[in-house]
Amino acid sequence: MVHKLINATDAKPGNYIIIDGVPCVVKKVDISKTGKHGASKVRIEAIGLIDEKKRIIVKPGHERLECPLIEKRKAQVLSLSDNHATIMDVETFETLENIPLMEGIEINEGDTVEYWVIEGAKIIKRKV
Repeated sequence: MVHKLINATDAKPGNYIIIDGVPCVVKKVDISKTGKHGASKVRIEAIGLIDEKKRIIVKPGHERLECPLIEKRKAQVLSLSDNHATIMDVETFETLENIPLMEGIEINEGDTVEYWVIEGAKIIKRKV
């Protein structure tokens, strides 16, 4: 589900876009000037929100990019196992199982965390 479309030249660092079907956050944007026979080109460096892989694309400046729908919610950690957790949303009291943790997050049972719902996928982003 796409929230909105933006021109490639409107992408700024910190914006969220979809590259090859993967939601990403833009880290760097380089725009070349228009030439005698062509349009400007935009080179975008982005990092995947879920898999944290670096992606680079080059698009014409007038081409449209999709922006993903991202919900940021809070939950309480019920249990931990490896890199996954069982959490309970603090607003809806819904229990979610096997939610992956971002690398480098130190959490314990009973902590409050922020999790993101990105295009239907859920991931724990940080401790609150």
